[in-house]
Amino acid sequence: MAKYKMHLLVCGGTGCTASQSHNIVENLHAELKAQNLQDDVQVILTGCFGFCEKGPIVKVMPDNTFYTEVKPEDAKEIIAEHIIKGRKVTRLLYTDPENKEHISDSKHMGFYKKQLRIALRNCGFIDPENIDEYVANDGYAAVAKVLTEMTAEQVIEEVKLSGLRGRGGGGFPTGIKWEIASKNHADQKYVVCNADEGDPGAFMDRSILEGDPHSVIEAMTINGFAIGATKGLIYIRAEYPLAIHRLQIAIGQAREYGLLGKNIFGSGFDFDIELRYGAGAFVCGEETALIHSMEGLRGEPTFKPPFPAQSGYLGKPTNVNNVETYANIPIIILKGANWFNKIGTEKSKGTKVFALAGQINNVGLIEVPMGITLREVIYEIGGGIKNGRKFKAVQTGGPSGGCLTEKHLDTPIDYDNLIAAGSMMGSGGMVVMDDTSCMVSIAKFYLEFTVEESCGKCTPCRVGNKRLQEILEKITKGNGTMDDLDALRNLAAVIKDTALCGLGQTSPNPVLSTLDNFWEEYVEHVKDKKCSAGVCKSLMRYVIDPEHCVGCTACARNCPVNAISGEKKMPHIINTELCIKCGACIERCKFNAISIK
Repeated sequence: MAKYKMHLLVCGGTGCTASQSHNIVENLHAELKAQNLQDDVQVILTGCFGFCEKGPIVKVMPDNTFYTEVKPEDAKEIIAEHIIKGRKVTRLLYTDPENKEHISDSKHMGFYKKQLRIALRNCGFIDPENIDEYVANDGYAAVAKVLTEMTAEQVIEEVKLSGLRGRGGGGFPTGIKWEIASKNHADQKYVVCNADEGDPGAFMDRSILEGDPHSVIEAMTINGFAIGATKGLIYIRAEYPLAIHRLQIAIGQAREYGLLGKNIFGSGFDFDIELRYGAGAFVCGEETALIHSMEGLRGEPTFKPPFPAQSGYLGKPTNVNNVETYANIPIIILKGANWFNKIGTEKSKGTKVFALAGQINNVGLIEVPMGITLREVIYEIGGGIKNGRKFKAVQTGGPSGGCLTEKHLDTPIDYDNLIAAGSMMGSGGMVVMDDTSCMVSIAKFYLEFTVEESCGKCTPCRVGNKRLQEILEKITKGNGTMDDLDALRNLAAVIKDTALCGLGQTSPNPVLSTLDNFWEEYVEHVKDKKCSAGVCKSLMRYVIDPEHCVGCTACARNCPVNAISGEKKMPHIINTELCIKCGACIERCKFNAISIK
């Protein structure tokens, strides 16, 4: 085996792959070969580095130089300057937005300074398609310890002591869930990995599977030993081809190495895993709906109890955990429960992975200790609001979460604090909004998603959410009344109390949180028939200021519906009845004479 002097780590997550990171790898290989350096420098396609805003990323090791926004044509310069001459390519280094200083080491970047990578520990550092690299980073050492040194009861107790809670949204204690399944006796038990990540803008679980699939395989094996299950199922969306591809490779490698299959580590324990594909239904993220989908039935939730740990897949005891939950298990076993439960808050231990998105400078995948504040995440890790605009709200928890305001910025992030503030942890979506966002429209957007994704089984979700959506539609079109605002609140409360599953019970959260935190904005839409953010088209009116209009006719010539009239070199006017509010006139006006009222 060649002993390389340097390594070039290239981000191979979905985002960077879409930005030609594979071509970067090919060009790096070609340049190294041309310079006869292929035996000295190894190029590794990794998983996601997290800093998606600045991808594709190339990291040079061992000097830890971090190149951002790399293009395939940059490969030649990286090899010629950095590898051969030992000079950093300054133009590809990250530039600090405040002091404009070039930073080469990711440890000194604001984006990474407050992060603590546990679930993401291997993402961006190893080749996810090479089991040897996972093994070299303590991979499968945890399952070896479990199968050769521990009893099932000891494994469960260790997970319980760690304080790990389910990262899929509900936050149920993982060890207790495992304990319940272990105590239910059956001729066959199952462990299931929920990889049906469906929140808009969420890519936490997908990135872990793309960057570190073996950690999930190892954790599922440990789960199987703990509860007495010999079969594992990974339920993953069919539209995640890269994650599926890398899982298939990892499962095949694990079988080849004897880490899946019969008599693992000579312990007498048998365990294997297969993939099951979902068709993209959001409701199938709910564990009972997921189980029905895997059984070939309609993906609908059912009443609990019985819980899946009692009667799940094919009526057998089943543990369902999501990807991020599993990614924490091997390191908990290796480093111990006491190590893990010292991180985080009293009731929320460890770290949480978030997909940080929206109107924020540093979009990306982050992992932070529980207890960090929203302010730290948004302004220190996220780099603040784009274009210097004013922060307005942050949505946590995806469609089931709530919109929090400036008064919540110092709220420590954990399960209980977010619920108390009117939102929730969810699976880890975090969307930041600036002052150009209309919160009524935001609530309507999430309701539209929920209505579309509802399985329709229960009336509160099927009919109630549709009524909520219709009321919001009425308000954004300027036809709302104050009675409608009362109806919104009352109906939302009924849905929360009566819906069958978590999707329906949490679906009114965006409505309730925006009513609580942005009441004046709702009143403005209803009473003043106005949308200050300029988002609701029905409440917008384009006007021309006669003092600034010079009669150049550019606006009239580019209006697609001929709604603008006037003589040359004279102020023009807009016929508001004909205007379709497309914005073409504002784009063409060079004199800032047109505004939205």
